[in-house]
Order: sequence, then C-alpha cells, then structure tokens
Amino acid sequence: MVKYILKRLALMIVTLFVIVTATFFLMNSMPGNPVRAQAKRLPEQVAQNMEHKYGLDKPLTSRYVMYVGNLLKGDLGDSFSTPGRTTWDVVHDNMSPSAIIGLQSVAVGLVIGLLLGIIAAFNRETPVDYLVIFLAILGISVPGFVLGTLLQAFVGGKFGLPIAGWYSSSDPASSHFAFTVLPTIALCFAGIATYARYMRASVLDVISQDYILTAKAKGLSSRAIALKHILRNAILPIVTILGPQIAVIITGTVVIERIFSIPGIGNALVDAIFAKDYNIIMGLTLFFSALYILSVLIVDILYCVIDPRIKLEGSK
Repeated sequence: MVKYILKRLALMIVTLFVIVTATFFLMNSMPGNPVRAQAKRLPEQVAQNMEHKYGLDKPLTSRYVMYVGNLLKGDLGDSFSTPGRTTWDVVHDNMSPSAIIGLQSVAVGLVIGLLLGIIAAFNRETPVDYLVIFLAILGISVPGFVLGTLLQAFVGGKFGLPIAGWYSSSDPASSHFAFTVLPTIALCFAGIATYARYMRASVLDVISQDYILTAKAKGLSSRAIALKHILRNAILPIVTILGPQIAVIITGTVVIERIFSIPGIGNALVDAIFAKDYNIIMGLTLFFSALYILSVLIVDILYCVIDPRIKLEGSK
C-alpha cells in the first residue's frame, strides 16, 4: 500500500508539472500584457516598473524558470489587478461558499440518487423503475444553468429563499441556509440522475452474479443479502465517480455561481479571466488540478477499504 501511494504521489508531481508548463505557455501566448491591460492610465515609467517587478520584461523562458521556482516555495503568484493579493488569498476568501454549496449538493445528490437507484433495481420493469429512468434522463438532459434560472423565476423570492446573492457576517445565522437552497438544488439535480443511473445498473449486475444465488440457497434473509452482498459490491462504481466529482464541485461550478451571484472560487476564476490576471488564473488552475488528482488517489485507496479483494500493488 505504502509503495503504491508513493508511486502515485510521484506521478502526481509529474502530472502537475505538465499542467503547470502547459498552463504557463498557453497563458503567455495570449495577446496583450496583463500590466498594460490593468494600467492603461498609469504613467509609462510606472507601467515599466510594474513589468520589471513581475518579470514581464524578461524572456519567456526566464519567466518560466522564475515561476516554477516560486511554485517550489509554495508561492502561486500575486494578482496583477489587485497588487498585494496572492492566489492563496483568493482561495482563502472564496473557497468557503463553493465548499458549502458543493458539499451540500453532493450529499443531497448522493443520498437521493442511491436510494432511487436501489429502489429502481429492486423493482425492475415496474412503474417505479420507469419513473426513476425518466428522472435520470431528465436530470442528464437539463443543464444546471437552465434549472437554476427556472428556480429563480418560480421559486426565488418565495418561502424566504433569496433569488441570488450570499449572506454576510452581519446576517443572523438562521438566514444563512436559505441562501444555499436554490444553488444546491440546481447543482444536485444532475448528481441525483447520475448516481441513480449508475446505482441501478450496478445493483442489477450484482444481483445476477452466482454468489447471490449461493447466498439465497444458504437461506440468508433478503435483508442480509442486500446489505452484505449486493449493496457493498454495487457501491464501487459510485465511489469511482464520487471522488472526482466532489473535487470538481467544491472548487466551484462557474455557471451556477455566476447565475446566483455566489462569491465562490469559480466566480473568482471568471473575474480573473476577464481581467487577464495571469497569475491568478494559473494558480487556481494548478489548485483545481491538484485537488482533482488527489481525489482520484483517494478513490483508489477507498477501493481496498470497501472491497479487500482488490489489490493496489497488482499482486496475483
């Protein structure tokens, strides 16, 4: 296990290096200058001093070496548009709303999706099964921004649910949850459909296995078979998609955050793109990538916890 984890960590470092290199050269291939874009009204000498400070007057290869050197020190870069603000400041200030909305949507989507998938599988080719399949198709087909807009139009402003915005520290704690309801629903709908579809297919596949027939022949109760054999083995495909999805949602769903005016990290990335704030864009991209790669590693380790028959070392 330890050898496998160390090997994967080494591969993570190589992957992140490739991502850093690709992102850096792609960003610097864009036309224009981030300092000039933000400092159009500054005197020429001031603009030159800022370019020298950020190394923009140096060759591209020199800037790349300097950027990688700063990364090795844990420095993801400073903002061009807001001098003195670092990428870590952006993550610190904007991560909380994205994490709250993301974790809530994953939790709601996972619980409801798994329940619907299990119910549909155990009631195959019945009206209940067809209803779950219909909801799954609907959830996959309807984009989140469409659902979010519909929620704003027909539900926002009612039942004490704000149409958009986010709570402030001065708001009473009892009102905080109301700001998260509509974005959570808009985000979790696709998750419900995905989990229900995967869980239904996985449960049906496990039910058809020979060891389930053996368990029935031994006289085990339906409850014991469902909990100890069917669900434990059927949950593996869900773990596969759960880890990366958590990383993606927590790091910000750009469209939903934009629609509901949530000051999340996805919204911060969009603002940085509009402002041509190269350092923030590259820093957030690296941060997102690291979380995603780490989530994949955690999923692989959870495989062994859930099913001891799976060997990470590849032993026969």
